[in-house]
Amino acid sequence: MEYQDILYTKVDGIATITINRPKQYNAFRAQTCEEMIDAFKDAEFDRGIGVVVLTGVGDKAFCTGGDQGTHEGGYGGRGTIGLPVEELQSVIRDISKPVIARVNGYAIGGGNVLVTICDLAIASENAQLGQVGPRVGSVDPGFGTALLARVVGEKKAREIWYLCRRYTAQQALEMGLVNAVVPQDQLDAEVKKWCDEILEKSPTAIALAKKSFNVDTEMIRGMGGLAMHALKLYYESPESAEGGNAFREKRKPEFRKYVR
Repeated sequence: MEYQDILYTKVDGIATITINRPKQYNAFRAQTCEEMIDAFKDAEFDRGIGVVVLTGVGDKAFCTGGDQGTHEGGYGGRGTIGLPVEELQSVIRDISKPVIARVNGYAIGGGNVLVTICDLAIASENAQLGQVGPRVGSVDPGFGTALLARVVGEKKAREIWYLCRRYTAQQALEMGLVNAVVPQDQLDAEVKKWCDEILEKSPTAIALAKKSFNVDTEMIRGMGGLAMHALKLYYESPESAEGGNAFREKRKPEFRKYVR
């Protein structure tokens, strides 16, 4: 596959997948997801790769979720909601190699979900994390909610989704959403350090450990798949459309007028 929305490199056993949409704060569209899925699968089958790093280009954003600019009429791709997020989330969990989120800036919405799903996360001090779904007429009714509750605790996960606040990298560290926080100019060195430590370990043992960790939350995949069908119906409603329209028009949404 020829990549347009991502950069993909492989050096010294480390595969790096970088979302390359800086003008959109590394928000993803259907094409971006397809490319990331392809790159993750390539890394899985390359025996020379022992760890994968997921990040975004520049120093402003890791990923800000689905591109609301392409949300009108769906995202224009495959998948239940026109965006293969289910497959992207699954491939991150399913590949036998650890995936490290290099959180270099905003990790908002679907970007926050990616951080949640990655095996490990290392953030720069200027990173900000959080959810915006209910603010823009959206939600992740699977790993983004249920797995988040396992990671940070149910009360905190509900706070994150119900209030749509932003959290500093240090706050994310304290709640367990990221593993380490370093100054921006030390981020690459810290990620490389963690990758090198992983590469010293038995790849088979690491793979077995990852599969074992996933067993406890595997039921979320089925629940999420079912909920995505409900989400598709929600996206077709005036209430959901109000969120996207308000975002694009830079105004506060008026959701309450759609309450029956």
